[in-house]
Amino acid sequence: MYLKHGSPVKMMESYIAVLTKGICQSEENGSFLSKDFDARKAYLAGSIKDIVSQFGMETVILHTALMLKKRIVVYHPKIEAVQEFTRTLPALVWHRQDWTILHSYVHLHAEELEALQMCPGYIAGFVDLEVSSRSDLYDVFVNLADSEITIAPLAKEAMTMGKLHKDIGQLIVQSAEDPEKSDSQVIQDISLKTREIFTNLEPFSEVSGDGEKLVLNFEALKQRRFPPATENFLYHLAAAEQMLKI
Repeated sequence: MYLKHGSPVKMMESYIAVLTKGICQSEENGSFLSKDFDARKAYLAGSIKDIVSQFGMETVILHTALMLKKRIVVYHPKIEAVQEFTRTLPALVWHRQDWTILHSYVHLHAEELEALQMCPGYIAGFVDLEVSSRSDLYDVFVNLADSEITIAPLAKEAMTMGKLHKDIGQLIVQSAEDPEKSDSQVIQDISLKTREIFTNLEPFSEVSGDGEKLVLNFEALKQRRFPPATENFLYHLAAAEQMLKI
């Protein structure tokens, strides 16, 4: 198009047409329809099964961190490995359909880190091992090269694991190891389990005073006498979902 018209204006017109109408037409290439390219297919481009194959039961740490909207930093010296791994992680919390938490290539530059730290929860990819010593940047650190996951000291209380997490971890591993199941089916299994967790939270939720949203009734949660790790997780999950009374 640029060769034909010698102006970026025509290119911009096509771009705006896709943005506003979802269609772009050209004499040479026919029509482009954005509805032919479902964003969810892009979300499924990575492999959850590969992540579980590498980290096994520890995958539940990643699931928990994402559920609680924690800060995850992923390191590998090869950018391709970082990008493939990080783009797959939001699928562990499929119900949110939120890939805006993804910052798959970050440098240890002041302006980039400042922008990153303004985000409440994120997945950030780095190729510089020096990031491992920057515990102010993460709640969970994934050394992809060494297949190691580390929980930062300040995040350990919120990330305390119990029977609930063990059950989730076993479900993730069993589903991912089933050769008959595709990645999308594994994601569906995890999503159903996630929905179950939110169902557990519902009996302890009430409409806030202004009637605008659901908030957690912490006393009702305590009276249920869940195991400490489960109660702790549900409380922090309510906090992540902005369900705490202010």
